[in-house]
Amino acid sequence: MNKVSCHTCGTCVLAEKFGPHHTSVQWNTAARTACTELGHTGPPSHTCHALRASIDAAVEAGELTVSTRETDVRTRGRTLA
Repeated sequence: MNKVSCHTCGTCVLAEKFGPHHTSVQWNTAARTACTELGHTGPPSHTCHALRASIDAAVEAGELTVSTRETDVRTRGRTLA
């Protein structure tokens, strides 16, 4: 997973893309609190559209690659001791 910052509020999360419609995002407490879209108005949301756009832009810019899952996802191809 790689760090991605939201272009709207600067929130930083860990993200990984597995395909056009499959994105894994790890939020921490600080990121959830800082996000200007998650749960601040109306019912709690499970996604932030601004962050999603930032992740897509990172993929388009080559800053975040789409995983092919050809290697073990847990180890990213590294050998565990």
